[in-house]
Amino acid sequence: MSLQAVRYRRGSLQILNQRLLPEHSVYEEIPDVQAAWRAIREMQVRGAPAIAIVGCLSLAVELHQREEGASREDLASFALESLGHLVTSRPTAVNMARAAQELSDFVTREVKRPDSTAESFKEKIEAMLDKDIQDNKSIGNHGAKHIISRAKTEKVIILTHCNTGSLATAGYGTALGVIRSLWSMGCLEHVYCTETRPYNQGARLTAYELVHDKIPATLIADSMVSMAMKEKGISAVVVGADRIVANGDTANKIGTYQLAIAALHHRIPFYVAAPSSSCDLTLESGGQIVVEERPGKELTDFNGARIAAPGINVWNPAFDITPHSLITAGIITEFGVHEPGELRKALTDNAHRDTSHTC
Repeated sequence: MSLQAVRYRRGSLQILNQRLLPEHSVYEEIPDVQAAWRAIREMQVRGAPAIAIVGCLSLAVELHQREEGASREDLASFALESLGHLVTSRPTAVNMARAAQELSDFVTREVKRPDSTAESFKEKIEAMLDKDIQDNKSIGNHGAKHIISRAKTEKVIILTHCNTGSLATAGYGTALGVIRSLWSMGCLEHVYCTETRPYNQGARLTAYELVHDKIPATLIADSMVSMAMKEKGISAVVVGADRIVANGDTANKIGTYQLAIAALHHRIPFYVAAPSSSCDLTLESGGQIVVEERPGKELTDFNGARIAAPGINVWNPAFDITPHSLITAGIITEFGVHEPGELRKALTDNAHRDTSHTC
């Protein structure tokens, strides 16, 4: 059973504080929207899908607290204001912004109905949990089958970056979901995960998940990826994404771009795995993505101790942009595996299909 990073029941939300992993597994109560904003900003919860899930569930919790004695207009106004605030927590990942827009549209429509209540708002949000897990399992199965169909060996060796598993989603994971599916199919030989400097999401979180699931894995430094590709028989590189734009350019954790370049040199298939909620067709290319810059202390300090020379300048972008031309094997979504140039059409076709089944 994969880890549970989010615990939710009507009126209560807890998150596994990822800043304390792997030394301590502590679930923190998230009583309201502002607490969720802080948890996201401080990276107690991270990963584009998980950010959206936790942000929206915190709204459901606070709506549950406020609904007694409040008018639906007041609740709707609070919901719209809260969703706008949550989007400011971390700008690069698009999932929170998309979820906020979808929920804002729903609330705006619903409040005009004479029989609408806070119940419909909460149910809409709560449905996100199950959908995210089902989408992740679809991503895992599509990706695993595609990798197997192109593999030259019976079992594959995968290299991954950052954390894209249960800790970054509602459960199962995206790129790590592909790895989990390969493992369950009996087609995975080994995983190499990067430490993912400077925040060490790979060393602290991905390694934690792989050990928890008893998947054979080895941790490597980010600077070892080219050597690993040369020496370790890597079958494919699979990474996640915080935002994928219309031409297929992808924002992901810093270090992804250099993995893609190295994979191209070594002729290793490079995949991006992400739900359609991470796709932003309003932006044409990666140059339009706002890249978050994190505090310099993430580079200069470790566990509160200074490790860098005092007075040194720091540049600490949290993400980089991988051009679509380097995504050689495809982008994996819940709808299948797509060439970057085909992604827009695939998403548009599936959006039309969903609309046609809506009453």
